[in-house]
Amino acid sequence: MADFGRLLTAMVTPFDDKGELSLERTTALVEHLIEHQTEGLVVAGTTGESPTLSKDEKLKLFEHVVKIVDGRIPVIAGTGSYNTAESVEFSRQAEALGVDGIMVVSPYYSKPNQEGLYQHFKTIAENVHVPVMIYNIPGRASVNISAETIIRLSEIDNITSVKEASGNLDQMASIIAGTSDDFILYSGDDGLTLPVLSIGGHGVVSVASHVIGKEMSHMIQSFTSGHHTESAKLHLKYLPIMRELFRAPSPVPVKTLLTEIGVNAGPVRLPMVELTEEEKASLTKIFNEL
Repeated sequence: MADFGRLLTAMVTPFDDKGELSLERTTALVEHLIEHQTEGLVVAGTTGESPTLSKDEKLKLFEHVVKIVDGRIPVIAGTGSYNTAESVEFSRQAEALGVDGIMVVSPYYSKPNQEGLYQHFKTIAENVHVPVMIYNIPGRASVNISAETIIRLSEIDNITSVKEASGNLDQMASIIAGTSDDFILYSGDDGLTLPVLSIGGHGVVSVASHVIGKEMSHMIQSFTSGHHTESAKLHLKYLPIMRELFRAPSPVPVKTLLTEIGVNAGPVRLPMVELTEEEKASLTKIFNEL
C-alpha cells in the first residue's frame, strides 16, 4: 500500500510580488506546512494554480520541493491534463525528478465517457513506476469518474488512491466497499473529512491545513484513536473556516490568510483576482474567532 499519510496539503504555489515563481517563498511554505503536521504535499494541483503555470515552472517547483523536503514526507506531483499523451510525458519527467507519486486529474473540458476515462488513467499508470492518485473533481472537470470506473482502475498495480472531490458520500462508500483494503480514498473537501473517515476513508487532501494544520491533524487523530465525540466537536468548530476558504475562488482566500499569519505566498495570477476588502474582513474575522 502506498500510504502518503492521512493529512495531505494541496499546496499553493508561492509567487513573488511581481507574480513570478518564488522558490525562496516555496521553501518557507514547505517548512511551515511540515511544522504544522502536514504528512504529504500535493504540488501543482488546482490549488497550486496549475492552469497558470508553465511546464518549466512546474518542473522547477517539483525539483525544488523534493530537494527541500529531503525525504521527510512524500511529494506528489500534479501531472494530469486533458491530453493523455502529454500527461504521460510530463508524468515521466516528474518521476525523473524524484517525486514519490503523481496525482492525475480527470480530463477536463473534453468530457470523455467512462471507457475513455479508464483508458486515460490506465495509459498514464502503465508508463510510470510511482504510485498514481486519481483526482475526481466533477465541478471543475465537468465529468464524474463513476465508482465502477474507479474500482476497475484500482486493480492496476500502481493506481493506489483517489482524491474524491465529487462531494457524493454514496459514491465514496461504493468505492470503499468495492476496492481492496490497500486502496486509499481521500476526501477532496475539507468539510467532508470527518464524514469520509466515518465511512472508511483514509484522510484528506486539504486546503485548510495551510492555516489550521495542527487542528486538522488533531481532529483526524481523535477520530482514528476512537474519540469520536471529540473529533465531532472539532469538526464543528473548524467548519466555518473550511467553508470561508472557498467563499471566493480558491486559492485566493487561503493565500490571503497565509500572508495574514506571516507566511507570504504572494499574489494570485489572472484569471484569479484578489479578495475585496469585504471578503478579506469576513475571512479574517472568522479565522480570528477560532
